[in-house]
Amino acid sequence: MRFVFASDSLKGTIGSARAAAILEEEATRAFPGAACTGLAVADGGEGTVDAVVASLGGTRVEASVADPLGRSVEAVYGMLPENRAIVEMAAASGLPLLTHAERDPGLASTYGTGQLVLHALRNGATEVTLAIGGSATNDGGMGAMRALGVRFLDAAGGELAGVGADLARVASIDLTGLDPLASRARFRLLCDVDNPLLGPRGAARVFAPQKGAGPQQVEELERGMASYARVLERALGRGADHPGDGAAGGLGAAARLFLGATSVPGVDWVLDVVGLDQALLGADLCITGEGHADAQSAHGKVVSGVAARCKRAGVPCVALVGGMDPGALDLMGMGVDVLVPTVMDCGDVADALAHAERNYRLAAARAFSLMALGRGLPVA
Repeated sequence: MRFVFASDSLKGTIGSARAAAILEEEATRAFPGAACTGLAVADGGEGTVDAVVASLGGTRVEASVADPLGRSVEAVYGMLPENRAIVEMAAASGLPLLTHAERDPGLASTYGTGQLVLHALRNGATEVTLAIGGSATNDGGMGAMRALGVRFLDAAGGELAGVGADLARVASIDLTGLDPLASRARFRLLCDVDNPLLGPRGAARVFAPQKGAGPQQVEELERGMASYARVLERALGRGADHPGDGAAGGLGAAARLFLGATSVPGVDWVLDVVGLDQALLGADLCITGEGHADAQSAHGKVVSGVAARCKRAGVPCVALVGGMDPGALDLMGMGVDVLVPTVMDCGDVADALAHAERNYRLAAARAFSLMALGRGLPVA
């Protein structure tokens, strides 16, 4: 038997590489002598730096930057061969860095993400891939651009902090301080949404509620973003009207307009980098998974990306997930053959998180035992 393991991290509990190691232990217990290939994978959110660095042989670099509320946080990015860097927005400006009570897209900024990018540029990067999943922000990318030297000014000429609440106050933009390293570098965005900056599917109305905004604040942010978009067009001569401009609270628009960034689907880019297609050649089974499978799992996430490639390769695919709701059944039409949740009994989320590795191992053991039974082999 030959197995391929390509699971996303189970957020806050089990990393992608650790999941592969557990699966290999349980696979060889049920199928002694089985050949196992474990790949660290991600979709452009948490875990992307680790997956790419592990695959390409880069190094992890730590830097002290600002979190979404301006506090110091130690964040990591990856330096890769040939003067390339991989930066994970979630490491500096991610929602998990805030408590539930601290979530406020009016106060949050992407400044720390810009600091990470600048650190990588000063470290020699001439190509930066920016993974923009999991943001806590709705600042139109102002914070990140400020860290790179752009100034956002109010009607009186005063410089703004560049948080979400400042969107409506932006009257002009000063580009003269943009760091020359940023001007010379190439930028790629790993982005799995095509949401525009404005409107019913825009940054504020779709994503701000997930980041702590109530209905009134959502509409304030929408009006502010519309005003900001008009200033962007006057200052840069181009509109913020492309699919994906609303990603990461508008960072998608800022990266495209200020840095010339191009966008690619995050999960597909990562799966190409780690070599999933090659690993699937001749495989008998692939196991993927994530922390919680739901309707969103079918759209640009690791499970759907891996499953689609398994389907093309003719390799059966099992999704071993921390939890699931009925929306996860959409995955069954995308190449997932079996969904296996890890939670064994009733309990609260805290209990499930505290026992995540035990539950994951037990679910893996169940899956491999059923496979052995199906092949007429004795179950260990």
